[in-house]
Amino acid sequence: MISKKDVHHIAHLARLALTPEEEDRFVGELSSILGFVEALNEADTEGIVPMTGGTTLENVMRDDAVVDTVLEGKREQLLSAAPERREGWVKAKKVFD
Repeated sequence: MISKKDVHHIAHLARLALTPEEEDRFVGELSSILGFVEALNEADTEGIVPMTGGTTLENVMRDDAVVDTVLEGKREQLLSAAPERREGWVKAKKVFD
């Protein structure tokens, strides 16, 4: 099905450098793959509904609503949410020595 010239052309398109031994090996491997696909074309699919995904799951989305973005006067509330504080600041691990 696939010739050595076809393999060379495909390798060129994929920007692959193949040795002559690899080209010979891929002639057989690609021919086998195309043979398998050809066998799938012979399967009887009459009355079969095409699939579009394979799952019935849907994304869970939140409502796109405006939230309170004003931080004025909320210093203590914000600091109380921090795992560690020191002298009125959020304590974080060192990034640099």
